[in-house]
Amino acid sequence: MGSDVTAPPVEARGLVKRYGEVVAVDGVDLTVEPGDVYGYLGPNGAGKTTVLRMLLGLIVPTAGEVRLFGSDPLVDGARALDGVAGFVEAPRFYPYLTGRKNLEMLAALDGGDAASRIDGALDVVELTDRQRHRVGGYSHGMRQRLGVAAALIRDPRLLLLDEPATGLDPAGMRDMRALVARLALSGTTVLLSSHLLTEVEELCNRVAIVRTGRIVFEGALDDLKRTAGSEWRLRTTDDERALQVLASRRGIEGVRRDPLDLRFEATEEAAAELSIALVQSGLGIRALAPHTATLEDLFFHLTEGEPETTTAPEEVQVA
Repeated sequence: MGSDVTAPPVEARGLVKRYGEVVAVDGVDLTVEPGDVYGYLGPNGAGKTTVLRMLLGLIVPTAGEVRLFGSDPLVDGARALDGVAGFVEAPRFYPYLTGRKNLEMLAALDGGDAASRIDGALDVVELTDRQRHRVGGYSHGMRQRLGVAAALIRDPRLLLLDEPATGLDPAGMRDMRALVARLALSGTTVLLSSHLLTEVEELCNRVAIVRTGRIVFEGALDDLKRTAGSEWRLRTTDDERALQVLASRRGIEGVRRDPLDLRFEATEEAAAELSIALVQSGLGIRALAPHTATLEDLFFHLTEGEPETTTAPEEVQVA
């Protein structure tokens, strides 16, 4: 069975992987739609790489199934990987060969017109000037970019990247993010496994957050942020008295004091009424502003403390 261009690039249902008594992946469901930059986000050791290996057919799941463009890698073999490329963990190359020679060898294995895409791939990852240098002399960031070039010569419709910015310096991380963004703009669907929150927040439109092998959120990044509710920050000329006013107001919840300000949850209407009450009590308002939860806030909320499961609204839930 060949790939189905109308099927989602990735569908996983009920993926489980056990190693003896250790459950590395526990019932993972996810769907990556065409054009997504999909972030698979979790702490180190959460089972992200194990899931990618199962998606590519590199290891056999204990339970569950995978479809790449409608094909099962365990049943259809290499045919299921038509239009799929990427790397799991760090890309590997022959260090004594040049970057270009490594790509030429990979293109020869792929056959077809893969060799004709080498120049374009090197240009995309900005390694044209270093293509004649031995890979052994490449920096870690250059080897990561060469790994992306190796994927691009396959002309993929789906690109899987496992922690592509790990070990890069700030400039290398910036360049890798820019590269992924360019690929997404060109129409390539990207599944990006990462524990770097900034990387995911800047690049991804949809995310799955995994904790100890289980997905605790799956859906649009904007929907994840909306689950945090409306939190406000307040600073006044007398925060002790402001606490008394907050305690007396309806619609004000979750009041707490941080080192720099007071925080509470409220609707815009309740916050507006609070500002009037504070002024009527003789207090000056130095700051009153809504606080938008960052991905970091939500990530730690979902991956620390007691386990819980959060889903996106119905229209983006996994079927």
